Amino acid sequence: MTTGIKTVLHPVSDLAKAKAVYAALLGTEPQTDAPYYVGFDVAGQHVGLVPGGGPQGLTSSLAYWHVRDIEAKVAELTAAGATVRQPAQDVGGGRLVATLADPDGNLIGVLQD
Repeated sequence: MTTGIKTVLHPVSDLAKAKAVYAALLGTEPQTDAPYYVGFDVAGQHVGLVPGGGPQGLTSSLAYWHVRDIEAKVAELTAAGATVRQPAQDVGGGRLVATLADPDGNLIGVLQD
């Protein structure tokens, strides 16, 4: 079971320009503002801007489904036919993320806090 999509990452080519657009869209300044990542927290949602697609090599937006047990969910998804693109890893503060692909290559992000 998931607790829904609460995190969406967007690859950007110009972090400063993208930050201005998303600050205007969301009506707030970012809570995380670093050269490698800008993140906004609004209404229980997290919107992240990743320059150059980041270490994930994103070429399009990626939604993260929040789960209680990332290892169990990754095992369940792979048993159902998904393939692991990026195994679960800690991205700071105990937050774990993994990226999988469905049979058509669409990316699925899973996140455990």
